[in-house]
Amino acid sequence: MGAGEDMDLKSLKHPSLAPSYARMQALSALPLWEIIGDLVAEEPSPMGVPHLWRYHEMRALILDAGQRISAAEAERRVLALKNPGLERPGISQTLFAGLQLVMPGEVAPAHRHTQGAIRFVLESTGGYTAVEGERCLMRRGDLITTPSWTWHDHENTGDGPLIWLDGLDVPLVNFFGVRFAEEHPAEQQPIARPDDASVSLWGTGMRPIGARHPKPWSPVMSYPYASVRAALMSASEGAMPDPRHGHALAYCNPQDGGHVLPTIAAFLHHLPEGFETAPWRTTEASVFTVVEGEGTARIGDAELSFGESDVFVAPNWTRITLQASKPTILFRFSDRAAQERLGIWREDPGTPGS
Repeated sequence: MGAGEDMDLKSLKHPSLAPSYARMQALSALPLWEIIGDLVAEEPSPMGVPHLWRYHEMRALILDAGQRISAAEAERRVLALKNPGLERPGISQTLFAGLQLVMPGEVAPAHRHTQGAIRFVLESTGGYTAVEGERCLMRRGDLITTPSWTWHDHENTGDGPLIWLDGLDVPLVNFFGVRFAEEHPAEQQPIARPDDASVSLWGTGMRPIGARHPKPWSPVMSYPYASVRAALMSASEGAMPDPRHGHALAYCNPQDGGHVLPTIAAFLHHLPEGFETAPWRTTEASVFTVVEGEGTARIGDAELSFGESDVFVAPNWTRITLQASKPTILFRFSDRAAQERLGIWREDPGTPGS
């Protein structure tokens, strides 16, 4: 009930107090005992609904937009993936996701914002994202990060479309009321380091002596798919898959083993052909992208058949079962990093293996 609204006497737990409630409402106060069930509960309620976006359908839409509006005109030519169970934009209550397109020869101009982002490349014949003076090359399956308030721009140097999945903490940052943004004075920021320098310096399993990175995010800006896939396959060899997640690795900050961004966690899952996970659920909302393979996701009451490059979302506290009809690799990002920092992340204790 908001200002100017009358309380529904039929729904009151204590209707005899209605005159007092009217005076409370006039003074912008509410009786907590009447609304506490909407604020505190024994367990979470899922926000949003499971949904799948087929890549071939989304690709046709974004390529059509590519013929009608330039990257410079749009600033960011992104097809936002809106959860049909939410009123406002967002793929989940806390996460934004969209497919971004840069056509051959185009530049998406440099800017920065308080929202942190990840980019997972779906289609590329050449191109890069520049982050804080470093070009991060973009090949299919590569993960690029653009942490909060870092300058970034994109350029397609290939002869085909450059398309990636954007993942941002927009709803979370905007909830706190701290959405700042700034345009760079130049279309592209100056390049001050070699291409993929952060991978060479921090991403080899070695810690550079004397180097400092006093930031709450990973110093590695790019996680090339060739490397992470090889690590995932090595971890899978001769090992039994986890009953909930298959063979899975987390993208991490090499300084402390934490997540890539303070708000966003990222994972790579390998499901062998025919493997089906046990049902699992956590308080995090998860966005999946199919890198290789195909199969079925059962999320709550929804059954979603997925194929290569499709994107699907699992809301918070919703049971997930994944089944692979072919050898499958899934990229997943979630708001687990933010929840862990706040000390509120939780896994269903009834989940097998927990």
